[in-house]
Amino acid sequence: MSENAGMRFAVAVDTGGTFTDVTLFDRDRGQMWTAKTPSTPDDPSRGFMNGIEAALQQASLSPSDLSQVFHGTTVATNLILEGKGDKVGLLTTAGFKHVLEIGRQDIPRRVNLFAWIKPTRPVPPERILEIPERLDAQGGVLTELNEDAVRDAARTLRDRGVNAIAVCFLNSFVDPKHELRAGELVREEHPDALLSLSSDVLRVFREYERSIATVLNVYVMPAVSRYVAQLAERLAEADAVAPLLIMKSNGGVVGAGEVERVPAHTALSGPAAGVVGARFIGEAAGFKDVIGIDIGGTSADICLIKDGNYDLTNNGRIGEWPLSFPMLDINTVGTGGGSIARVSDTGALTVGPASAGANPGPACYGNGGEEPTVTDAHLVLGHLPSYLLGGTMQLDVEAARAAVERQVAQPLGLGVEEAARGILSISDNDMVGAIRVISVERGHDPRDFALIAFGGAGPLHGGSLARLLGARTVIIPPHPGVLSAMGLLVSQFRADYARTCLEVPPEYDHARMATTFDELEAEATQWFERERVPNAARTLTRHVSLRYRHQGFELNVPWAGNAVTPETTDKTLDAFHALHEQLYTFAQRDTPVEIVTLHVTAEGSLPQPRLTERPSGGTLEEARVDQQTIHFEGGTQSVPVYDRDKLSAGISFPGPALVVQLDSTALIHPDQHVTCDRFGNLIAETR
Repeated sequence: MSENAGMRFAVAVDTGGTFTDVTLFDRDRGQMWTAKTPSTPDDPSRGFMNGIEAALQQASLSPSDLSQVFHGTTVATNLILEGKGDKVGLLTTAGFKHVLEIGRQDIPRRVNLFAWIKPTRPVPPERILEIPERLDAQGGVLTELNEDAVRDAARTLRDRGVNAIAVCFLNSFVDPKHELRAGELVREEHPDALLSLSSDVLRVFREYERSIATVLNVYVMPAVSRYVAQLAERLAEADAVAPLLIMKSNGGVVGAGEVERVPAHTALSGPAAGVVGARFIGEAAGFKDVIGIDIGGTSADICLIKDGNYDLTNNGRIGEWPLSFPMLDINTVGTGGGSIARVSDTGALTVGPASAGANPGPACYGNGGEEPTVTDAHLVLGHLPSYLLGGTMQLDVEAARAAVERQVAQPLGLGVEEAARGILSISDNDMVGAIRVISVERGHDPRDFALIAFGGAGPLHGGSLARLLGARTVIIPPHPGVLSAMGLLVSQFRADYARTCLEVPPEYDHARMATTFDELEAEATQWFERERVPNAARTLTRHVSLRYRHQGFELNVPWAGNAVTPETTDKTLDAFHALHEQLYTFAQRDTPVEIVTLHVTAEGSLPQPRLTERPSGGTLEEARVDQQTIHFEGGTQSVPVYDRDKLSAGISFPGPALVVQLDSTALIHPDQHVTCDRFGNLIAETR
């Protein structure tokens, strides 16, 4: 992993719903090339390779020059959200057939209590087969595994054409022996089937969450395996021998082989890369407390970074389903540039979550779209020039106006500009709600944070979101539309290992915990070997999930040191009390604390890019390329348009203004003042 000539050129590809973003980086010189090409939903690997070739062409390089290929993918995410995964069968302990169907008693926060219908489970009861077997909570055998029943179940699923099989037995997180043997039997009877064992996927307690994770893992496995194979094939056809590294939901990357084994770990692959990129840019700009706002074509992903660190959660969700893997604490709302604005029968204006996507896209794209979107509203108000992608994509202003007028303005009795402002106001307030979830509800005041606005649409909304939140600073990265791709380049190898090891006070079994930590670290070391991470680049850290007695949820804190002793346990408990007080304003220090799940995080360092400093000495007039009429709420103004590439370090200017570049457009509000820092970040301060 040392920096040398063999590690010089790295490329990162972030495939989104509308565009595929690519960043090519020269580690030796700090030079960067970016490309933005249309995504190809019919075959995402085609858009993946198109983007790489576009970036390589700019740099006059060939695929064989690449040392690493990083990728953030939404394949698993989309399969889960759209319910388009493979037909799955589930083997479970006798008596637990309906665990998935029962689920949990909670109801989504934003639904009608009386109209909500429980979503269809990814495995219907007729494909859930019960196997006589039973372990107790300590791993002791209550009922031996019925091997004939496993063979019969495997043959039954084979005959039904079910080629994806999950196995989740009760208490297998304590001892996986029954699951492992069942897996061997399934492979003998149905060798063509893809298999997912809960003890491989998520070795922690809570039967519903563990079952869902195991099922979803194999649910997306066939498509993800095909996709990874297609990527490898396209790279090989182009004579690229660089290893393919894929972003996981925890903000780290792993080799393609690991992703094929546990593809559900990529459920937040794309958004996770944005979080890593936001932290990198925030620190470069001198801000360690930032809120990242990644606004793309279909959604906005919100993250919070405090003291240069982002939080992970084991309580994440993808659509309707809980996913208890360690994943970055990201809150997503269905509002993006392609979000469709509609007026309901009752006269209510809504924006999203339905999106115009890449095809046909917003009305202004001229691809047949007729419904007004957030992008159309921006164009109507003059927040965008009449083109995108550096002039290679023309926008149809009249089509945008017609769509907003026909479907929003006329039904509501408003002017076109007023209707467009209404669309943006609703989308902004939806995003503010999402920001408050990861800030105020986590014990943080958003006014104490700088906002990093990125994604293709982020710089258009940064100023208005700051005003609604009371934040003073907005950071617009040098390449906001491809920051997620940049995040891939600055990521590290990372894998997380966890095992439930319930310890009830007052007598904690320190020897048992030490053994469990050692076993988890042994698994992590095996992973290091598979990924060929050098010893000097390896880091192992310990964490633990704790709760007060009788609580139904846990909080994660670092384990205090490497040894497991009464002293390190007491320090860890103190950290738990402090975190509980931060989140919930109180700590019950006299209440016994249960140690629930032990975690080990394995990280392998990769060479980090060095940002080049932007030249200074240019003038603002040299960067001015046009004049644009913008319809602000306070009145119409003619504002200057600046070319981002011509803004040198140290230049400052007052709003209002537009800043245009290949991958995004930034709207600077009248009450903002902008400075271009030495790395090319635009720092917009509210006056």
